[in-house]
Amino acid sequence: MFRIAASLAATVTGLALATVPAAADETPIYLDRAYSPAERAADLVARMTLAEKATQLTSSQAAAIPRLGIAAYGWWNEAGHGVAREGTRNGGGPPTLINTTSYPVSLSLGSTWNPDLVYREATMISDETRDVFRQNKLDLGLYSPTVNLARDPRWGRNDETFSEDPVLTTALAAQFVNGLQGQTTTGEPLPESGGYLKTVATLKHFAANNSEFNRTTGSSDVDERTLREYYTAQFRDIVARSRPGSIMSAYNELNGVPAPANLHLHDTLARQTFGFGGFFTSDCDAVYIMQSGHHWQPSNASAPVDEFSRTAYAQSAGEDLNCNAGYKDGKNYANTIPAAIDKKITTFTGVYNENDVDVSAVRLFTARIATGEFDAEAQVPWIAAARARLAPGTWTNTEANNAVTETPQRLAMARQVAAESLVLLKNDHDTLPLRVPAGGGYRVAVIGAYAQPVTMFLGGYSSVQGAAGQANSVSGYAGLTAAIQAINPAAAVDLLPATADGIAAAAGYDTAIVYAGTDDTTARESHDRIDLALPGGQAQLIDQVAAVNPHTVVYLETVGQVDLAPFAAKVPAILWSSYNGQQKGAALADVVTGAVDPSGHLPFTWYADAAQLPPIGDYAIRPTATTLGRTYQYFTGDVAYPFGHGLSYTHFRYTHLRADDRHVDADGTIRVTAEVTNTGRVTGAEVAQLYAATPQAADRPRQRLAGFRKITLEPGQTQKITFPVRVSDLAYFDESSGRVRVDTGRCELRLGSSSGDIRARTAVTVTGRLHATPTFVTARPVVVGDAATGVSQRVFFPAGSRIDPQLTVAFSDDTLVGYRGLGAGTPLPAGMRIRYATNRPAVVTAGRDGLTATGPGVATVTVTIRYHGATTSGTFVVLVRDTPAEPVR
Repeated sequence: MFRIAASLAATVTGLALATVPAAADETPIYLDRAYSPAERAADLVARMTLAEKATQLTSSQAAAIPRLGIAAYGWWNEAGHGVAREGTRNGGGPPTLINTTSYPVSLSLGSTWNPDLVYREATMISDETRDVFRQNKLDLGLYSPTVNLARDPRWGRNDETFSEDPVLTTALAAQFVNGLQGQTTTGEPLPESGGYLKTVATLKHFAANNSEFNRTTGSSDVDERTLREYYTAQFRDIVARSRPGSIMSAYNELNGVPAPANLHLHDTLARQTFGFGGFFTSDCDAVYIMQSGHHWQPSNASAPVDEFSRTAYAQSAGEDLNCNAGYKDGKNYANTIPAAIDKKITTFTGVYNENDVDVSAVRLFTARIATGEFDAEAQVPWIAAARARLAPGTWTNTEANNAVTETPQRLAMARQVAAESLVLLKNDHDTLPLRVPAGGGYRVAVIGAYAQPVTMFLGGYSSVQGAAGQANSVSGYAGLTAAIQAINPAAAVDLLPATADGIAAAAGYDTAIVYAGTDDTTARESHDRIDLALPGGQAQLIDQVAAVNPHTVVYLETVGQVDLAPFAAKVPAILWSSYNGQQKGAALADVVTGAVDPSGHLPFTWYADAAQLPPIGDYAIRPTATTLGRTYQYFTGDVAYPFGHGLSYTHFRYTHLRADDRHVDADGTIRVTAEVTNTGRVTGAEVAQLYAATPQAADRPRQRLAGFRKITLEPGQTQKITFPVRVSDLAYFDESSGRVRVDTGRCELRLGSSSGDIRARTAVTVTGRLHATPTFVTARPVVVGDAATGVSQRVFFPAGSRIDPQLTVAFSDDTLVGYRGLGAGTPLPAGMRIRYATNRPAVVTAGRDGLTATGPGVATVTVTIRYHGATTSGTFVVLVRDTPAEPVR
């Protein structure tokens, strides 16, 4: 969080890097806004005992410390598609919220291909979070969004994902994070934020977490290239675009090492290579699962981990927060850290000691301070805005709240997102939109249990809609009835039973709409699908209705892909979405009646048959001698519908595809332009998709998404679109050299409406090689000589001690130099210049001999790296105590 904290402090006070006097005795540093959040956090943690620190590293809940003005704090809160849980319960999972707005799930958001829409929805979610959470300022860490990739349609949690593709997922999820945290679309604090975070977003689950059947016992085994190019690429790019405050590790092992204790994930990739500056939280309760599920024995240990060593290995690896609800045995960071330290357990980072705890506690309190928790409420704009919308103390988590936060604006957003998410898979004979006459007899039959259920299924981690929330919700049948009768008051819209009589009766209607779906009995967290069949005889129902009524429309609201083979050839029109929120019925009617042009496009490959796929526990992506591969990038079999597919009620023509140069250097950027024309009769939105391929290079993606633009065009309108494509974004990770490389030679650029509907092609020639430049510098400061005692990190330093910053410099080709771990690293290259500056020289001195902890106080050290004309910088916080060094505990 140090990078985030520095920018926040600059915005809040304008004094982040200025020299300021030490705070007066009556104003502790942690309450002084002249200091940055990270500096204030260091001061606050320095005032705690070890036992108190340990209680702050658990999520359900972090304990109150009244003498320091610290309130109990629930870190486990959910807001993946609407704020839905708040961690107000100590020692258990967070209670579900009642009557908060429920938007379409992430997979529906994914099919919108609209980052701006995602940003606006997430902004409304974070507004509502501030409205309803305790005092408008507590429990603001959100365990959202899920950014794992939908690489297998059988995964039980596909509805929580955005896409199977890293580029699309990044574009959408980064804006979700920006909206949640109260940032601009480029990841900077909003002008009206006062520099404070609105909430703290958590990317989950890091990494390679795509199967439920073995998540607590299995290992996701992948090569380094697959790990970097696929399973962590979206984490890397979201960190760059939105600086999320948190990342959640996964339950699974990665290549035999549990995610919570996986230094390669935490340090090498997230912190050192990606520049992540926030805190890590465990999944719930993944630290316990290291022992109970994986029975993990570290490579440097003589026995599997127990309740103390699991804490030591995870926490010292950078698992800052222990979610201690879910799977559990009553042991957690709060009641094991002191004993684990006393045992002097040797982990992968050295001897487990109190300094490890200090680092994590400072990261967590940096986040809490950055949301304004410890400042006067009048100084925090997010609190004032929430209380202007809703008087403080008037919202309760009961039906008595009367759904007051489900405002017309939020419900309208839920409806817009749901409508834009609908994918028109098939539309033979222009069956849709319905041609509802303005008067006279017109009859529509609606069939299917999901059309008018007693309780609408809204997806995992949804809020509960009581009577007031249900009044704001629209089922499929209700939405269709209202829309059709608004056009023709005499029209009959009848809900028919899914029985032989109902099917027979459907023959007499102008149109039959079969509403089919899935819910959490089909797939959910902890439960994968074994096949892709529609449950409960729904495929047979569709087949039978289509047999008696040739004007049958099918709407599928499902966790993801389902098997279409039993009926696809027999019905003229098919619509799909994932779980589409509480306004789903109104949105469906908007599209079916033509009030809204369908503009959704599939964010995943719709395979022809699940038998084409490897076992779900096989995490390889590329094809082998016995497998067809996965995702549109590598899959070599036939598909039902390709990645990016989606029809419209109008038609689009692509022309004049050009690259600004026929030759481009590996370090360069291609500027690709084209024109798109609406050649139909109605206004419509199109998602123009640019793909890149290097067919001459072996073992590469068949093609990959290089950019996309969603545009709305009136009939006859033409719009020029531009795609800037950095050649380095098309690089691959070369395992033999441990660095990113670019293929030289022909690079083909393909533009179309889906990965299988390419309308125009051009090509450029790539020359040269990538020149590595420094991108991040991170520090893990210690006292000179700490390594001999097994101490690998610190925040607190005794006065007079010399500081070894232990710098790691990341380069644009994914190589690292400098510190890599305790006793490991590589020298900084010749010619690299390092400059240190401190904002309080009386606390830390930067001189020719390096850094010295001079006198008591707290300071931010800025490290600037210059190498071959490129510059990067980073910061870290040092708190100096006017006491001699204490022995390692």
